[in-house]
Amino acid sequence: MKKVFATLTVIAMLTLGSVAVMAQEDAQAAPEATEQVTEETEAPAVEAPVEQTATEQEAPEAEEGGLVALHKTLKTKFIEGGAGFMAATLLCLVFGLALCIERIMYLSLSKTNTKALLEQIEAALKKGGIEAALEVCRNTRGPVASIFYQGLSRYNEGVDVVEKTVASYGGVQLGLLEKNLSWISLFISIAPSLGFLGTIIGMIEAFDKIQQVGDISATVVAGGIKVALLTTLLGLIIAIILQLFYNYILSIIEGLVNEMEDSSISLLDLVAEYDAAQKK
Repeated sequence: MKKVFATLTVIAMLTLGSVAVMAQEDAQAAPEATEQVTEETEAPAVEAPVEQTATEQEAPEAEEGGLVALHKTLKTKFIEGGAGFMAATLLCLVFGLALCIERIMYLSLSKTNTKALLEQIEAALKKGGIEAALEVCRNTRGPVASIFYQGLSRYNEGVDVVEKTVASYGGVQLGLLEKNLSWISLFISIAPSLGFLGTIIGMIEAFDKIQQVGDISATVVAGGIKVALLTTLLGLIIAIILQLFYNYILSIIEGLVNEMEDSSISLLDLVAEYDAAQKK
């Protein structure tokens, strides 16, 4: 857990550093752009030779211009919304996505071909008994193989003990599958809450400006409200993104749990058959 939080902290610091650098570049680029426009106005116009058709030139230029415009718009809205609350809200997205990616990778590695595993265990029980079946489980990755191993290791204590062990250890594996989900849900709740908090503070600042001016000016009110609502917009977008990942993770966990339950029943049937054959 400490390694996860350390990684998330580094990612957050890099994200905030890049935002600060982008804002500083915008501030420095403004006077340079003005000087460049002045120089271009004074310089005589020279027609460049046309080497490409108009269609070939317009396609990449339009795409590049659209990306640059979108990039500038996002940076402008980020600065207008207030660097403090916008950065704090953005941290929820960084941390939440990091945890979602970690869970998706873990759950992807936890998937096991249970049908093939059961066939291998059945063949191992017929050839080498419990020890051979345990070796198959040791060489297989995933929670299903871990549950099978714990259950088969208690075979000497009776079939009933095997059944209880499988049920108990299944709960342990379920807890491992659901690890860090509470943190993801926390960031889903915090993101819009920070947005609403920033909106309230922005509204208070807008009314303070109205009180200082002494008159209700449409410009002052509209500007304050726009800035205040930007934080709410970002918080809601982040919450929606994380909620989609959260539901996707839950669907994977649900599939794995159903697979564990079905395969556990099949394993108990194999153990019961093997026990009955041993008693004959």
